[in-house]
Amino acid sequence: MSDLSHPPSVATPVDPAAPEPVAGTVAGRPEIVGRSPNQLAWLRLKRDRTARASAVTLAVAAVVALGAPLLGHLTGIDPTDKFVDRLNDFGMPIGYAGGINADHWLGLEPGSGRDIALQLVYGLRTSLFIAFASALLASVIGVAVGVLAGWARGWLDSVVNWLVDLTLAFPFLIFALAVIPILQDRFYSDRESPSPAFRVALIVATFGLFSWTYTARLVRGQVISLREREFVEAARAAGAGTGHILLRQLLPNIWAPILVTVSLMVPQFIAIEAALAFVNIGVTEPTPDLGRMIFNSIGYVASDPWYTLFPGLTIFLLVLAFNLLGDALRDSLDPRSTR
Repeated sequence: MSDLSHPPSVATPVDPAAPEPVAGTVAGRPEIVGRSPNQLAWLRLKRDRTARASAVTLAVAAVVALGAPLLGHLTGIDPTDKFVDRLNDFGMPIGYAGGINADHWLGLEPGSGRDIALQLVYGLRTSLFIAFASALLASVIGVAVGVLAGWARGWLDSVVNWLVDLTLAFPFLIFALAVIPILQDRFYSDRESPSPAFRVALIVATFGLFSWTYTARLVRGQVISLREREFVEAARAAGAGTGHILLRQLLPNIWAPILVTVSLMVPQFIAIEAALAFVNIGVTEPTPDLGRMIFNSIGYVASDPWYTLFPGLTIFLLVLAFNLLGDALRDSLDPRSTR
């Protein structure tokens, strides 16, 4: 006679791609501990080899950029120092591969004689600062506008949609090429050269004020889909105010798409900033910049290709690593993903 108090167990199919649960013991018996969606996303991200390689590349780039003053202190070289005594009569570096030696690890700039390694690491810091500051500004504006439009609806939502459509109608790169010189002329005369800090702030403001639309549209859609959910209704019934619902109930549930958007926005800003510097609209001298290094190397591509290779390869690796990490992050945060 079978024991009805202990029904036979039914085998449950196990997904081989699913992470193994954490096991503990309670009163001598094994206990299965579940994981939150954030923990599962982190596990999927850690198992992605492409994400790990991209994260290591970006971490190295960040350390190098932050340690640029330390590198200058160790080498005793400032990025603005000019070693014209190591250039020949034609302004070309003396030595192999653009003057590479123990003192100048990547050689010297033709014409100016500045150290390429110091220009590169300081230029990397400039590009990363502009990209992250612009992405942060665009995300803050986009999240604020998207949350307000999705929550309020009505005429405010219509105005935001009209403003988003109007902003998206402008070609951003062409608009930046026109706006930056116009705004610069409003603050500086033809005889005055703008300060490097002013040009950097102007680029960040231009990028941020005209790139918030994608984040706003994404956040608006997420808020509209969540504003009628049960947990929001429960918060209303409990007497929670609008600020509490927006900051404590809605925002924690939409951080994942916002994070993915930021991770894909940064490489876009790196590439656009380099393009602006390439056409001499970006960061001005004496602030080092990767795009301006490529612009300055145009006349020396045939005689000294190394000068073009180093900044070009740096921009390529940065943009590629950010894009791959953004794709991996998006897949890890998607519960329907098979990766």
